[in-house]
Amino acid sequence: MFMGEYQHALDEKGRLIIPSRFRQELGEQCVVTRGLDQCIFLFAPAQWAALEQKLQSLPLTKADARSFVRFLLAGASECEPDRQGRIILPANLREYAGIERDVVIIGVGNRAEIWSQQRWSQYSQEAASSFGKIAENLIDLGI
Repeated sequence: MFMGEYQHALDEKGRLIIPSRFRQELGEQCVVTRGLDQCIFLFAPAQWAALEQKLQSLPLTKADARSFVRFLLAGASECEPDRQGRIILPANLREYAGIERDVVIIGVGNRAEIWSQQRWSQYSQEAASSFGKIAENLIDLGI
């Protein structure tokens, strides 16, 4: 399970150090793709395979399903961390997420998300103000 928040920076070649705890979860390969809310999703191979199966089962006749599948799969790229635990973030994904240098990597259960530090700060501030209302609308978690 991916959890936690880590701050890193891209190097001049567009490489990003993946937190060591996340590297253990990923193994020798991972998949990055466009995520929701203008971040990048990072999946371990098993989680990516499960998502890919679900995407392939969506009805081809529904325009929303076709669009969503295109959004995720067309932006996807396989990555192999190097010996120092770095992956190269493709330029198209960096542009999509507004990442220039400083990033925040967060764990959200079955995936990690890679955010530009500026967008993450803005999102966090906005989400924090509505966190209580969101919690009220969700099922009872028994907390």
